[in-house]
Amino acid sequence: MTVVSVQSLRIFASAVLSAEGLPLDDADLVADRMVASDLLGADGHGIFRLPRYVARLRAGGFNPNPAVRLISQTGATALIDGDNGFGHLVMDRAVTVAGSLARTHGVAWVGARMSNHAGAAGVHALRLAEDGLIGIYIAVGNANHMAPWGGLELLLSTNPIAIAIPGGEDPILLDMATTVAAYGKVKLAADRGELMPEGWMIDRDGNPLTDPAKAEGGSLLPIGGPKGFGLALMFGFLAGTLNGAAFGRDVIDFNADDESATNTGQVVIALDPGVFGDPALFRAQVEAVRRDMTGSTPRTGFDGIRLPGERALAMRRLRNLEGIEMPAPLMGRLAALGAPHGIPPPAL
Repeated sequence: MTVVSVQSLRIFASAVLSAEGLPLDDADLVADRMVASDLLGADGHGIFRLPRYVARLRAGGFNPNPAVRLISQTGATALIDGDNGFGHLVMDRAVTVAGSLARTHGVAWVGARMSNHAGAAGVHALRLAEDGLIGIYIAVGNANHMAPWGGLELLLSTNPIAIAIPGGEDPILLDMATTVAAYGKVKLAADRGELMPEGWMIDRDGNPLTDPAKAEGGSLLPIGGPKGFGLALMFGFLAGTLNGAAFGRDVIDFNADDESATNTGQVVIALDPGVFGDPALFRAQVEAVRRDMTGSTPRTGFDGIRLPGERALAMRRLRNLEGIEMPAPLMGRLAALGAPHGIPPPAL
C-alpha cells in the first residue's frame, strides 16, 4: 500500500479528466466528489473508478459536455436529465435543487435520469446534512450483480441508500447497499489479493463464493435475505422506473460496456427540520439520542456502541490529515492514465 495526499489525489484526477475532454470546472468537481468517497472509506467508489471512467469517456460512454437540465418542476418535486454526463455533476445539480426546494417547501423530492455512477451515496446525503437539512439519496446501481431472492438471473443491483441527519457535531450517516457487500468491495478484494468473507456472494449452485477473481456470474447476497431483495426492488422503482431511468433487464453493465449510455436513475430527498420545530432543539435531541446509544452497556465481545457513519466520518478526519492508502495495482493503473498526458502520479 502507498499513502498519497488528499490534495494530490484531487489534482491528479482533475488533470486526467480535463486532459480526457472534461471542462476544467467539471473535472475539478468530479475529482473532488471522487476523493470525497475515498475520504469516507468508500474506496471502491472513489479514485478506484477513475480508470473505468476514462475508458468509458474515450469510448463515448460518457458525454464530456452534458447539458444537465431541469426538465420539470411541480411544487416540491423536480426531475433532472443528466444528458449522460458524469453522475457527480448530475448529483451536484440534484442536491442543489433539492436543498433550494426544501428551504421553500420544507421538503423536496428530486429525481434524475440519464445520469451515471456518482460515487458513494453518503457523499450526496452529507452535503444536505452539513447544510442543516436531512438528506436522503437512493440510486439504481450500475450493474446487476444480484438475483431475485430464490432466483438465478442477475436482475438487480446493489441499489444503495444513504440517510444523513444533522446533529450538534457530526451528522448521523447511514450509507448502505441492499446487498451484504457492494460490488466495489469485491473488486477491491481482487486488487488486494484478498479472499471475500463467506456470505458476500454465492455461485449459481448456491455455494459460498470467496474468490473475487471468480465473481463474474456469481450473485451478491441481499441483506436480510428476502427483505434486502424487497428493498432493492422498491428502491429500483423509486430511483429508476419513476424517473424514466433503467431498471431490471435494462440496466447496462458499467463494468463491461464502455459505449452505451447507462441511463442511471437516482433520487435526492431533502427535509428542513425547521418545518417541524426549532432546528437547534432537533440537533440537541439528536445529540441526546447519540449519547444514549453510545453510552449504553455493550454486549459481551463488543468494545462499545458505534452509530452509523461514525467510522466513516472519523476516517475522513484522519485521511485529510494523513493521506489515503492506495494498493500497488491501482497506483500502476493511475500512473498509466497520467503518462500519455505527462501527468505525474499522485504524490507520496
